[in-house]
Amino acid sequence: MSIDDIEAVTIDGRRIALSDYAGRALLVVNVASRCGFTPQYDGLEALHRRYAPRGLSVLGFPCNQFGAQEPGDEATIRGFCDTRFGVTFDLFAKVEVNGRNAHPLFRALKAAAPGLLRTQAIKWNFTKFLVDPARQSVRRYAPQVPPDRIAPEIAAMLP
Repeated sequence: MSIDDIEAVTIDGRRIALSDYAGRALLVVNVASRCGFTPQYDGLEALHRRYAPRGLSVLGFPCNQFGAQEPGDEATIRGFCDTRFGVTFDLFAKVEVNGRNAHPLFRALKAAAPGLLRTQAIKWNFTKFLVDPARQSVRRYAPQVPPDRIAPEIAAMLP
C-alpha cells in the first residue's frame, strides 16, 4: 500500500486522502501536548513556514500512547497548538502509532523506515518521518532530533 492510498481524519473531523499531498515532501510527526519534546512545535512550525512554499507538508498526529501525554480531545489539542505555538501546519485527529490499532500511515512509515536494530515500534512522541515527494525514500528521526537538524535534508529534496 502506498502512503498516498491512505486516508486520515483532520483535527476538525474531515476525512482526507493523503494523495492530496501528492508531489509534496512530508514530515510526519506523532505529537503530544504534555511531553518534554512539546517545544519542538516551534521548530516544526518554522520548517513549515520556511519550506511549505517549496513543497513540504508538515503533518502532526496527536498520540496518547506514551505516558498519557496527549489526554485532551481534538478541540483541546487544536486550542493548545494555536495559542501556545501558533501552529499553522496540518494537524490530524488523535491516533495510535503502535499496536494492533496503529493508524495505517504509521504502519507504512515504520515498515519503510525501521528504528534502531530494525525495530518498527515508535519509542516516544515526536518521532519524525521524512518522506520525499516521489515517495521513494522515508527517513526516521528520533524524538530528541530537533526539527532544525532535518532542514538540510528537506532543502535537498525540494526544488
